[in-house]
Amino acid sequence: MWPGEQSSTGGPDPRQPAPWNAPTVAPGAPGGGPPGRGPGNGRTKVVAIVAAAVVVVAAAVVVVAAAVTGTVLLGGGEDDGARPGPTVSAASASAPSASPADDPRGGDGAPKASVEGWTVVANPGHGIAFDVPASWVPQSRDWVTYVAEDDDPDEKPLVAMKAPAVLKEKWCGSDGDRDGSVEYTPLASAGTRGNNGARSTEEIARTDSATWVYGAFAQPDRDKVSTGPVTPFTTDSGIEGSLATSRSAGVAKKGKCDVNGKATTFAFKSADGDFVSWSFFGAAGVADEVTDATVRSILATVREYTPSDA
Repeated sequence: MWPGEQSSTGGPDPRQPAPWNAPTVAPGAPGGGPPGRGPGNGRTKVVAIVAAAVVVVAAAVVVVAAAVTGTVLLGGGEDDGARPGPTVSAASASAPSASPADDPRGGDGAPKASVEGWTVVANPGHGIAFDVPASWVPQSRDWVTYVAEDDDPDEKPLVAMKAPAVLKEKWCGSDGDRDGSVEYTPLASAGTRGNNGARSTEEIARTDSATWVYGAFAQPDRDKVSTGPVTPFTTDSGIEGSLATSRSAGVAKKGKCDVNGKATTFAFKSADGDFVSWSFFGAAGVADEVTDATVRSILATVREYTPSDA
């Protein structure tokens, strides 16, 4: 499901170097399987970098490999996503989540939540943390969610986020390809990434928010995505950056889970001078849509920290 030559098992050929250091499939590991679906028309993928194996599930493709997450895709250093994470069970149709008693980020020096009753979400690779309401579920620190073109057989990611938090993991379920397997999609997700190669925070905010909406909801119609003005924003911790929100309108409802969507991206320069960003994307125009006020409240908690093992 990743770019690169395909092995006879359907996964990337382990003999070939994966583009932008994408995860590779270990020899003998199972591959192939149906692509996952996003909350709307697009494909949303979830990838966990752990020990050498591949688990294909209905709602997501989980690639488990001793490899490095794409440095171009996520804009990180060579250690981005390379650390071991939790094992993955094929019985689960969604990404494994962190429980309060066994938080995979518990030993990396992540700060406590700054909002009482909320849960902290941390990306130790970039030293960024933010808080989410208790109903959200943080994924492991090696979890990567991305969107790809529907008609791209290699599914080269358009944009990604790492160590995200998810709201209502099984918000909508459908059997779009009528193979008897229900694919579940979440209501919303939020996470962070590095943006190496970007020219400005304004560019990141505008481009990433629009790409999330296009990739997850509006494909193949880019003209159904509109982006509001890029504005300055300062988090409660004093981080200054650029903010933009994109939305789709008129998305064709071909399936049960096809809806309009929205995304907000906040981009800034880290203390090390690197471009990084936080993004939210979720369904719009539905009864349980995450309000813009809630998105802003989560965004306000974005802060930097020093991981003890990053």
